[in-house]
Amino acid sequence: MDPFWPSETNSFRRFTPESLAAIEERIAKKKKQQAKVNRENKDKGVEEHKLTPQLDLKVCKKLPSLYGDLPVELIGEPLEDIDPYYSDHKTFMVINNRKTIFRFTAMPALCIVGPFNPVRKAAIKILIHS
Repeated sequence: MDPFWPSETNSFRRFTPESLAAIEERIAKKKKQQAKVNRENKDKGVEEHKLTPQLDLKVCKKLPSLYGDLPVELIGEPLEDIDPYYSDHKTFMVINNRKTIFRFTAMPALCIVGPFNPVRKAAIKILIHS
């Protein structure tokens, strides 16, 4: 299975509290692996391979047709990021009706407004409106 291409035509999933928990687990797992690798490679000077964001999934670009059609009910809704680079970043993506990609942090805005807060959802809908 190629991690850079979606396995099915509809690879879009809503961003939920479970999605955020899964991201936090991946971040913790990556930190543990990184600490282990750093201990092992301390004296070797080995350069590690770093994943980079996909150019076709950059912010403010149109969603490539390769990823299939976005279901109407998911337009303007927070979605799990389909770019593998962001799999261990606290981010989510929103796609508007013109298929433009927007990416937002899942960290609390103003230290109090979480990503699932209705006020924040409304602000995001206003921001992405074409």
